[in-house]
Amino acid sequence: MPGHIPRRRVLQVAGGGIVVGAGAVGAWQWLAPEAKQAGPKGASARNAKVATSESFVHVIAHPDDSLYFMNPELEQSIRSGAPSVTVCLTGGESDGRNELSNARDYRKLPERRPEFVRARLNGFREATARMATGDSLSPWEVETLTLLPGFEVEVQTLRAAPQVQLIFLELIEARTLRNPRKESLRGLWLGAVPKLTTLRPAATPVGRTFRYGRQELIDTLVAVFERYQPTVVRTLDPNPTHEPKQRHFPNTPPVLEGISKYDHQDHTTSAFFAQAALAEYWGRKHSRPTAVESYIGYEVSQLPSNLDRATTDHKVKFLDTYGWADGKDCGDSSGCGDRKVGARSKAVRWSNNCRHRATGTTRWVQQLPDKRLAAFALLDGAAQCWTETRPGSGAWSSAAPVAGPMLEGQVQAVRHADGTLQLFSVRTVLPGKEKEDRTHRREVVTTRQTGMSSGTPAFGSWEPLGSPETEDRRSMEMGYPVAAVGKDGTVHVFVRTFDGGVAFRAGAGGKDWTEWETLPSPGPELKIIDGLDAAADEQGRIHVLAADTRTVHHWVSQEPGGTPQPAEPTRLPTCTGPVSLAPLPSGGMRVAMRQPDTSRVIVADRPENGSWKVSAQCEPLGGYERVGIAQAGNTTVLADRDNKGRVRLAAGSGRPGSWQDQGITYRGTPGTAQDAEGRVVIVVLGMDGKLSSARQRGAGAGSFTAWASHDGKTQGDVAS
Repeated sequence: MPGHIPRRRVLQVAGGGIVVGAGAVGAWQWLAPEAKQAGPKGASARNAKVATSESFVHVIAHPDDSLYFMNPELEQSIRSGAPSVTVCLTGGESDGRNELSNARDYRKLPERRPEFVRARLNGFREATARMATGDSLSPWEVETLTLLPGFEVEVQTLRAAPQVQLIFLELIEARTLRNPRKESLRGLWLGAVPKLTTLRPAATPVGRTFRYGRQELIDTLVAVFERYQPTVVRTLDPNPTHEPKQRHFPNTPPVLEGISKYDHQDHTTSAFFAQAALAEYWGRKHSRPTAVESYIGYEVSQLPSNLDRATTDHKVKFLDTYGWADGKDCGDSSGCGDRKVGARSKAVRWSNNCRHRATGTTRWVQQLPDKRLAAFALLDGAAQCWTETRPGSGAWSSAAPVAGPMLEGQVQAVRHADGTLQLFSVRTVLPGKEKEDRTHRREVVTTRQTGMSSGTPAFGSWEPLGSPETEDRRSMEMGYPVAAVGKDGTVHVFVRTFDGGVAFRAGAGGKDWTEWETLPSPGPELKIIDGLDAAADEQGRIHVLAADTRTVHHWVSQEPGGTPQPAEPTRLPTCTGPVSLAPLPSGGMRVAMRQPDTSRVIVADRPENGSWKVSAQCEPLGGYERVGIAQAGNTTVLADRDNKGRVRLAAGSGRPGSWQDQGITYRGTPGTAQDAEGRVVIVVLGMDGKLSSARQRGAGAGSFTAWASHDGKTQGDVAS
């Protein structure tokens, strides 16, 4: 690679690696000290700023995974100036032919796997450089790194923005989407093979091949987490949806049998390894907590587009760079990108979505009996609680752990009539280290408030509510729970099932639970998209809304405490998936959802004795995923994401007004609640794991206070 490997250094970290905390700037300078100097001719002059309160680690299977499934969030992280590290587990060598399989004379091309891997890595780093600097050929340092004694990996550091790094383990890939293969990440995870070998790309500084055992791969990822102390870890989807028509492969060893999914087997297994490494990392001492986001993969091709056209087009620019669509010479004879992707990314329908597997909930903030607000979110796989220091003060405590561990995705809080709270989440039970302990399942869990401790609500241990699926493998596809409390005090918890329906359990006072049941289907072949919502109306009846790829379905109980039954067809238009419910003071319900292709937020109403009707269409912001909604009297408040990843607010009487300026970047879904003075409060969790909030300037007001972090630092006014 002439001009691209000016030298080779071996960076070895003993005793668990560098801790990137208060001294993060120095650590990054140590990793690439020449980045402080003027770069060589051709280096971009647009250096990224340095930010050390955040740190991002992306764990992917193949070099294009994050470009397809994690963008635009990947680019936002890279442009933030925070450390942004991507760990790619395999080289993605496929058959070694750097061309589309339907190209003329394709079969006559030689199988050159080391060269094809290098071409893919080149394309990935060029796309990354373009995101960071605007220059796809901005130079990199290419070196070796020892994360685990006895193993070397390739690390690339962008000179113009040395906080951006790519780490390549170079394990061989499955070389097939679903066909079970022992020599694969899945085979290693399930114990079909004791070791998985690496494949050295052309011109790699890594001196030889290595063989990773299951625990050695986990330990390597733990070393990455210890080295970079991430505030956000991003993985591919650990829980992809199964194909309706199952594929059966002859001569499959029993250990490799399974349910065929819409996603690539390497994607899923890379997420399993990341989860196992996080479980070990969280059990060790580290300087700051971690939030986790998992992204839906190939399955997005079956779902409505949740990105607008401008965002999709921008995302495709980087995929075209990766795919070497311009044919530009990068100086490497192995190739400068992945021609199997080429310029066709806009056509394959993997680029018009950015979907988190956990859909989030707006109900992670509730009022305590003393009228202070309490907010709950997951960090380090455990529920954390922030509380207002005084009712309506706008000042919050720092996070305090209240319950855990190994929770995933989201946590919802409901409030009982006596003011006590109850939390709901999902827990993953990972396989043990012994072959005899291979249980791998997901279960709904809940915990009730037992009292107060130093001003923070205290909770008991998590109670497992199990899954509507009796088989462990099917439980992996269970959705994320939403809960609602009826006027009679019965708590209803709802979840998407393996088959695409809605299952529920109910418990008087949030205990003594019934068995799992399935809500009656409103029509044949119901296949909802996860992201359902449930809420009680003013009469105490429970409403459930869920979308499929055509419309939105509605269930409602006929009396308080009753089982929701299918209501009349909503005739609402197609939405992208997650819906957010809010009860109207008149007894009806209001829903906020997102229009496909435009990302426009749509509001629809159902009067108490009427039919659903779209009541407002908001100006598109370029956001995606679930919308926050709150109804305070006649005032509607919406919280949405804009095209820069910032939270934006709108408020109005009867329907929301225009989107207001300013906002801060955040992850997850905005939470909404009313404070002691009747003002709507919006809370978000920043990329640094800190809570920020804004609230109406007065009950019913159309403007909001400045965004403030939990330590009281304001971050910009929200103008009316």
